[in-house]
Amino acid sequence: MDPSPQKNGTLLITKLKRNGQEQIVSAFYEDAKAVELSCTTFRKGPLLGNIYVGKVKNIVPSIEAAFVEIEEGILGYYSLKDNKDPIFTGRKKEGKLSPGDELFVQVSREAVKTKAPTLTCGLSFPGKYLVLTTGKKELGLSSKLSSEEKIRLKALAKPFLTNDYGIIVRTNAAGVSGEELQGELERLSRACREVLTFGAHYAPFSLVYRELPSYAAGIRSLPKDRLSRIITDDPKLYSSLEEYLSSKQPEDLDKLVLYQEERPSLDSVYGITRALEGALKARVWLKSGAYLVIEPTEALTVIDVNTGKYDGHKKPADTFRKINLEAAREIARQLRLRNLSGIILADFIDMEDPKDREELMEVLAQALKEDPVKTVLVDMTPLGLVEITRKKVRKSLREQAEESA
Repeated sequence: MDPSPQKNGTLLITKLKRNGQEQIVSAFYEDAKAVELSCTTFRKGPLLGNIYVGKVKNIVPSIEAAFVEIEEGILGYYSLKDNKDPIFTGRKKEGKLSPGDELFVQVSREAVKTKAPTLTCGLSFPGKYLVLTTGKKELGLSSKLSSEEKIRLKALAKPFLTNDYGIIVRTNAAGVSGEELQGELERLSRACREVLTFGAHYAPFSLVYRELPSYAAGIRSLPKDRLSRIITDDPKLYSSLEEYLSSKQPEDLDKLVLYQEERPSLDSVYGITRALEGALKARVWLKSGAYLVIEPTEALTVIDVNTGKYDGHKKPADTFRKINLEAAREIARQLRLRNLSGIILADFIDMEDPKDREELMEVLAQALKEDPVKTVLVDMTPLGLVEITRKKVRKSLREQAEESA
């Protein structure tokens, strides 16, 4: 096979050794460049998306929250304000939440440093095209869908609604037939019924639904029109991926390839280790010789644009414009590559011409649209800082790497 990168996306899934630990590394390449990276260890998988029979440890009225134990010694933060309809197991059907209660909870946000994982009673079962939820029992549509697709998909999905669950139509549903949507919905609703039926008889701290490993969940979340190949060089991973695709995404099974060449290795062909190590460094060099400095903090991420080694012969205004436009495109890629989330402040080089600033914001907005994760370009502050927000889906690449160190 020809393993060289293609214009459409190539997803690589391999095992690499870092800091003495073997990790599963997933890397998505577009135009021969890594745009998404994730790594997990074999010691423990992520909690995000898992559903447990939790046990209420205590109630804290002052912050309108409960702390629910989901595994021995692992407490999760459960907002009473945001979770008004808990799903109790068979030992309690209704009533006010109190210590000792057992209920179904799902991890909606993983633990971050000193913060406990966040739990919800609105259980979600994601598919490639739809998400079934026990929370809001209504129809939702991805904001990234075109107006025409929203009208078409709303007409197709609305008849599927029941009083038991809500449905969110994902971006990947664009162009998908009603039969395909119904088939996936049947699989998701079956999984939901099994959790609620069988899970009611499980003991506290039981894991009743395990979310897919991040490398498989990544396949489900990638834009379908930008995924051309899925390549792994590990036979066990190949078998696991083949099983998943056969049962959940048969339309993508023919994209799966087992790379069997000893030399050059898959890592060598694509430079996966180099891309991973580069994405963990603060400094990112641009082709022009300028560079970015990316510094995550507890509250936000700060990105500074510097002229660096740039040796342009144009006047300063043209130089700053060129660097800023290149930096804007690279910042959009780095947010996705490093899975940065929350508030991001980008400090571009000052430009006096309002037209140059408008162009910068337009270029950045367009580049951010390529991100499958909801990303919002807020505005440029009076001090010239550009504010961006990005939804937190899972831990950042740095947090993933630190976990396995």
